[in-house]
Amino acid sequence: MSQFPRLSELQPGEDVLTTLLVHSKELRQKKTGEPYLSMTLSDRTGEIEAKMWDNVAEVIDAFQRDDFVKVKGRLQIYNNRPQLIVHKLRRLEEPEIDLADYLAASRRDPAEMLAELRQLVREVANPHLRALLELFLDDEEIMRRYQRAPAAKYIHHAYLGGLLEHVLSLAQLCRLVAGQYRNLDPDLLVAGALLHDVGKIYELAYERSFGYTSEGQLVGHIAIGLRLIDQKLRLLPEFPARLRALVEHLVVSHHGQLEFGSPKLPLFPEALVLHYLDDLDAKLDCMRAIVEQDRQIEGHWTSYNTALERMVLKKLKYLAEGAEDQAEAAPEVQPSPVQTGSEPVSLFGEKLSRALDGSLEEE
Repeated sequence: MSQFPRLSELQPGEDVLTTLLVHSKELRQKKTGEPYLSMTLSDRTGEIEAKMWDNVAEVIDAFQRDDFVKVKGRLQIYNNRPQLIVHKLRRLEEPEIDLADYLAASRRDPAEMLAELRQLVREVANPHLRALLELFLDDEEIMRRYQRAPAAKYIHHAYLGGLLEHVLSLAQLCRLVAGQYRNLDPDLLVAGALLHDVGKIYELAYERSFGYTSEGQLVGHIAIGLRLIDQKLRLLPEFPARLRALVEHLVVSHHGQLEFGSPKLPLFPEALVLHYLDDLDAKLDCMRAIVEQDRQIEGHWTSYNTALERMVLKKLKYLAEGAEDQAEAAPEVQPSPVQTGSEPVSLFGEKLSRALDGSLEEE
């Protein structure tokens, strides 16, 4: 791991010396006509907007997008967001790079998650579906990629191991929901969970920054997934043709709507459940990431997120500051009023109540 501080450790107003990954690089002009660099830089803890106002000619051709750079500068606040002002910059060479410093990864151990997924497959009662899933789990090349791939470039589970984390979570959700509705086939749902995004192992590139492969751009993960399923089913000649059609439909319909990339709408209950649970798991992780990575300094709300089409409430900050405000505004604690109902709680309480209304003096 790097000896340099990570983005999440930096404080506004302090000088910065660290190493970062270049997500974007754009040459722009000041009002004076002089050039400056506008960049997005990142490490495994997040990303930040960066500007280099001076000495641009010295570095403009020295690095490109997806390069790793060592930067010296200062962190400031601009429009309620941190911004890194870069004074000096140089491209890092391969021996200086440890990818673990730059690419976010699942907090869970991939081997542990894969073991849990294998257990779910062992519990699949349908022998045809279990055999198909085991062919995928026993494919070393597929599983090597499956454990490392992100689930998306940006939107959800966008970190190494994210695909496996998403699939395991989805499979567990499918089991839970299938236990609530008797007409659902839990085996079919688990198969759909495991296979719906398998094409992403070849759709996404994740060796430096996250992006799309040429195959991913041209074909997409749904078509790639169908091809992988076809390759495995050729090894299972006894696999029922109609069951195959159901499995393929789970894959092609899991985006739920035609405008979201599904060739077909979900047309049977398991397909509908898979779509909604997939969408739920993705959106919940998206909300988590938005709050954790938000760079707004003040306020209870994140900046606007185009994927979710909304801002997200920073719930813990909102509640914590509300508790502080309530504590500050709380009046001085007074003794509890005496109970004066028809049934006093004790002899002392009864006498005290009578004393207050003068009745004790009459005895």
